[in-house]
Amino acid sequence: MPLTSLQFSILSDRFAICRLAPQAEIPKWAMSRSGFYSVSRAADELSVVCVEDRVPAEVKSERGWICFKLEGPFPFSQTGVLASFIGPLAESAIPIFAISTFDTDYVLVKEEFRKNALSVLQLAGHKLITA
Repeated sequence: MPLTSLQFSILSDRFAICRLAPQAEIPKWAMSRSGFYSVSRAADELSVVCVEDRVPAEVKSERGWICFKLEGPFPFSQTGVLASFIGPLAESAIPIFAISTFDTDYVLVKEEFRKNALSVLQLAGHKLITA
């Protein structure tokens, strides 16, 4: 499939992006056996992306994100996959938070940009698929 025509879906949950202390344990509330979550540790932070409803009120977080899943898998040798998807969003001043996994990419967009993001992505040739 050419990079100008990626297929993507929208995960059904709303998500939060959380920042915890670098030495913090990976919180049990973040993990889900049936859904999407992501944990990244760096020297200066522990970042968690998970279903918004699971995040305790006292945790520093940015809530209200929807998640687009690029329908992979994409081989590591294929270049420009993520760029072809987020480029049109950047050109339309739609902020994103991207996460890559072994097989694919996930792009989070604030709920308030949902309608505009969908329009921009479809105008760029990307196809929304539904289950």
